[in-house]
Amino acid sequence: MNNTSDRPWYRRAYRWGQTNITEIDPSRYDSGLWREQWRRTRIHGVIVNAGGIVFYYPSNYPEVHRAEYLGERDLFGEIVDAAHEDGLVVLARMDSNRVHEPFFVEHPEWCSRDADGNPYRAGELYVTCVNSAYYTEFLPSVLREIAERYKPEGFTDNSYSGLNRNKICYCANCQKQFRDSSGHELPTRADWDSPVFKAWIRWNYDCRVRNWDINNAATRAAGGEHCHWVGMNSGDFVAQGVNFRDSKRIFERSEIVMADHQSRPMVPGFRQNGEAGKMMHGLLGWEKLIPESMAMYQHGHGQPVFRVASKPEPEVRLWAVEGFAGSIQPWWHHIGAFHEDRRQYRYAAPLLEWHEKNEDVLFDRTPVASIGVVWSQENTDFFGRDDAHVRVSLPFIGMTQALTRARFPYLPVHADQIAEYAERLTVLVLPNVGALSDAQCDAVRAFVADGGSIVASGEVGLYDEWGTRRADTPLADVIGVSPRGARHGAESFTVASFDSWHQHSYLRLTPEADAAQRHELLAGFDETDLLPFGGALHVVEPHVGTTVIATFVPPFPIYPPETSWMRIPRTNVPAIVARETEAGGRVVYLAADIDRTYARDNLPDHFR
Repeated sequence: MNNTSDRPWYRRAYRWGQTNITEIDPSRYDSGLWREQWRRTRIHGVIVNAGGIVFYYPSNYPEVHRAEYLGERDLFGEIVDAAHEDGLVVLARMDSNRVHEPFFVEHPEWCSRDADGNPYRAGELYVTCVNSAYYTEFLPSVLREIAERYKPEGFTDNSYSGLNRNKICYCANCQKQFRDSSGHELPTRADWDSPVFKAWIRWNYDCRVRNWDINNAATRAAGGEHCHWVGMNSGDFVAQGVNFRDSKRIFERSEIVMADHQSRPMVPGFRQNGEAGKMMHGLLGWEKLIPESMAMYQHGHGQPVFRVASKPEPEVRLWAVEGFAGSIQPWWHHIGAFHEDRRQYRYAAPLLEWHEKNEDVLFDRTPVASIGVVWSQENTDFFGRDDAHVRVSLPFIGMTQALTRARFPYLPVHADQIAEYAERLTVLVLPNVGALSDAQCDAVRAFVADGGSIVASGEVGLYDEWGTRRADTPLADVIGVSPRGARHGAESFTVASFDSWHQHSYLRLTPEADAAQRHELLAGFDETDLLPFGGALHVVEPHVGTTVIATFVPPFPIYPPETSWMRIPRTNVPAIVARETEAGGRVVYLAADIDRTYARDNLPDHFR
């Protein structure tokens, strides 16, 4: 590997460490212990707490909150000096979305407000507004102070995006700026069918991108051309949307992504980390780096969080190596500088030693996958709306999980990049990608016209990029069906119960009488005419030239067993439709949401 110092830090810092300092740590920070941990874990860079909610250095701004136990100490400066002495890159960590009460009293106009004019609070702290001078003037001045005084190589910010979309800020700044931008007053409530609310969503993305550019202008002016402000971002595109972080625009303007994506989600599990790496690299570029914060403490989605207790070592290791597979770089992360549970200190060294020994094959890799799975932030927001996990994430997870288990390499492809990726792909998968612009639909059509194959499901293309329902999908002739507006079953799932049988539905394979004459997609099901289903099915009308290879069997009782028989054993409701294209490709359309049910239930029949 060419990892010489003549390359900018964001091209050569492959391994990272972070001791996330707490307010008490100035009284107990053991520099020798942590410098030894830097050495043992073979890191190239450290993330060091500087300012924001809490300041760890003597700032010239009197209104900021200095760490309770800081005293006259400059802990940030001491750690920066030690790291530079050890040849490490330093990123100054900010956490800027909240302030303490004295700061609020000094600058009430910088904080977010609800519709009644009350400040939004998070515990004892006040949530700052991204459209106030706090973000556009004060924070850039703090960045300049840090850059000029301490010379860090760059900056991160843990919570740079401020208030998420679950709350509307009605402060004077937001009222004026939204009115100037859109010509409308702020929406009074969340209403995904309202053009004003949709405009508010887009405007909020724009505001965060604007602040991203403001911060980078400040750090580069004060710290040099390579002093980048890189925020922190998630590998979960639903979470990115909820926090108004436009992954596509942010990553396209970035030289490196610092990923705050610390642990395994319950669904789909460890493999999601490799997928996150592919998704982020697809926007960022494969030659760039994505260090990922990997919690050494107990941190998990859907599991209890224990900040000062060690995570089980296999959790750390398996999450990390999945990230390596997706070209993610390691970044160990501890909360606090002192721990009575010291097991977490030994987790990182073996992983990062292995990473160092194998770095020649872990970087500058070019993916060779010929299958692209389509996604977009617009689909997540304006089609997924407040139920994006069910409507968007689960179909995506089900499709990619099936591809992974079948050993078919794939790449997440943003809907805007279909034309860019078309030459290297043979198959496009559109898992319930309901919201597509006309241009994105045209790219799908061109892909099929050039001989590409399609697997699509659900309401693909039935909504425009704003989430407005069309009369018909522009892709009807491509996928070979037209929607009829009806649906059987429910997308959401209730807890399984003998007494609740509304999801006790099936799929009937056709033709029944002679399995040898069935479509090749049904290979392996020779001994059955039925498959369990239990999901939602969108009613469609197949076009001439298509083949219906499975139909819907409506629910019937589960219990008592004497009642468990099919009231309607056969229908003409298509569940799976296939066709061949004039250009030699193949198209499979799933009216039945087998992708979503596979992610949810993990039934082997849905995988096959």
